[in-house]
Amino acid sequence: MNQDGEHQADEPGIPEIIVSNGRDVTLTDSEGAYSLPVFDNMTVMVSKPSGYRVPLNEDYVPQFSYIHKPEGTPTQLRYGGIAPTGPLPDSVDFPLTRSEETSSFSCVVMGDTQPYSNTEIGYVRDTIVKDLLAQDLSSSRCMILLGDVIGDDLNLLPRFMNVMGAVGLPQYYIHGNHDYDFDANSDEDSADSWRRIYGPNYFSFEIGDVFFAVLDNVVYPCGEADSGTGGREACTRADADPTYNARVPEQQMTWLQNTLEYVPKNKLVVLMHHIPLVSFIDSNTGRHQTDNANDLYQLLEGRPALSLSGHTHTYEILATGESYKGWQEQVEVSRLPFDHIVGGAPSGNWWQGDFSFDGIPMAFTRGGTPPGYLILQFDGADYRVDFYASNQAQDRKMALSFNTPAFRSWFTTLWQWQDEKGPGTEEIPPLTVNDLEDLKLFTPDELAAGVYLTANVWSGERNTEVMASIDGGDPQEMVRTQAGEGEDILSGAEYADPFAVLRQLTIGRYAYKSTSGDERAQGFEIWQGSRFGPVAPQGMASWGIANSSTHLWRLPLSADLPVGSHVARVTVKDRYGREFVEQIPFEVRTERPFKYWDNALWEG
Repeated sequence: MNQDGEHQADEPGIPEIIVSNGRDVTLTDSEGAYSLPVFDNMTVMVSKPSGYRVPLNEDYVPQFSYIHKPEGTPTQLRYGGIAPTGPLPDSVDFPLTRSEETSSFSCVVMGDTQPYSNTEIGYVRDTIVKDLLAQDLSSSRCMILLGDVIGDDLNLLPRFMNVMGAVGLPQYYIHGNHDYDFDANSDEDSADSWRRIYGPNYFSFEIGDVFFAVLDNVVYPCGEADSGTGGREACTRADADPTYNARVPEQQMTWLQNTLEYVPKNKLVVLMHHIPLVSFIDSNTGRHQTDNANDLYQLLEGRPALSLSGHTHTYEILATGESYKGWQEQVEVSRLPFDHIVGGAPSGNWWQGDFSFDGIPMAFTRGGTPPGYLILQFDGADYRVDFYASNQAQDRKMALSFNTPAFRSWFTTLWQWQDEKGPGTEEIPPLTVNDLEDLKLFTPDELAAGVYLTANVWSGERNTEVMASIDGGDPQEMVRTQAGEGEDILSGAEYADPFAVLRQLTIGRYAYKSTSGDERAQGFEIWQGSRFGPVAPQGMASWGIANSSTHLWRLPLSADLPVGSHVARVTVKDRYGREFVEQIPFEVRTERPFKYWDNALWEG
């Protein structure tokens, strides 16, 4: 009542509130009291109910838990772990205050921010934080980061939380595979530094008619329980370095099952976890999808549900009923029982790419999406998704280009070279973007060989309609490159997004060089201090190139288009009935004009 965070004698308890020790779950009684079993290495926590709020610290991080680890982390960890907590106090109390909440609200959601350095925290500040300060967040009640919040260095986490706190929304973080203690000897201890600095690695809260359940499905180090194919082989190899696998451990499954017993079946359950239950881009890789996804589906059967994840640095809206070939083999999933959203990445392709107008790397992701974030608007158990590209106009929802014979030849040559040499090679690439012909000008022969209008509709999914008209003619249906009907990943020059690829396969930052004497200022650094350059401009790693996507549409242009200037108009209609329009001009010429300054006319 006086909001000091301490329980006073005249302050009544609150009944029917979910409280847990991370395994067992109970409701408070009529006086707000609860009782739970005690075991070592438990987190006692309250599940924020609708209509209430928990305290926030100065960085807007919710405070709703108590760590009980009497002996502390059993080994010394680089980032500190958990100090011995000693015996439990007589009572662990959780303050709640009334809050005005309705069934209609929004949450900001984003995938991997993943800064590996203080420089990259600056990139987060100058993109996501700057963008959100310009948004209308009057209906927003939370900000959710879907894991890989930090890039391996947990010493960066306090500054990061403070920077993100400028947005002024409660910050709910999910624990990712770049947020754990790499020097931990067991999965039970691998989130200890995270738990001390941020808070629980799994928990729940409720806003309106939505129940949010946060899971930690990153098992590190993985072991015999994670054996299998698709990258899981390293979990059981004696000569392999410790690694991770995607699985929800048994204790968390028990906690989730026990918690759901107190959640009405008409409420929307939003599962939030770092590694996807399944994804398109990693559909053929086991350890990047969740082993026991089917167990989660069974727990949620009969409930409205949604899955939110990060990890892949792609933005994928995988709709109910969608299916891809690798899912059955890797995690025994055939078709999706509810929507899954892989939430893109503010860091894009790990902060690679040349600098944009705003001085931030243009790090287009593997599916061709620019760095950005989502806003989910909830209305009861219904929801709507909006994607916003960093430092772009809020109404920009797609990128248009053309896939031409010249592009396909250029892409194949350069991609194969980059795949063979790897990023940062001292060799000179066979081609750069300067060698590519104008993608918005074609000859009749090129049209006959196949020119496609491409639309990368960033929030596009199987329920999206994409139509194109040329010069005001009848609308024509564009075709999604991936139908999501059980097929394998379709990749290569035919399925690449030219708009993104041009910005991925020639990066000038490789060549940055100075006489400052600062060796680490030459070329550029990403990841754990990996240096690239100074060398000739070239592309990023071949596996990061946008040569496949779930949200790319194509339309073959008619070979009979007349010579002259033309305009293509693309209209997108999403599942909510909203329309978005973009236009792109292009030319048809009998032959390609000379592309450079004509010296011959001035000689002599």
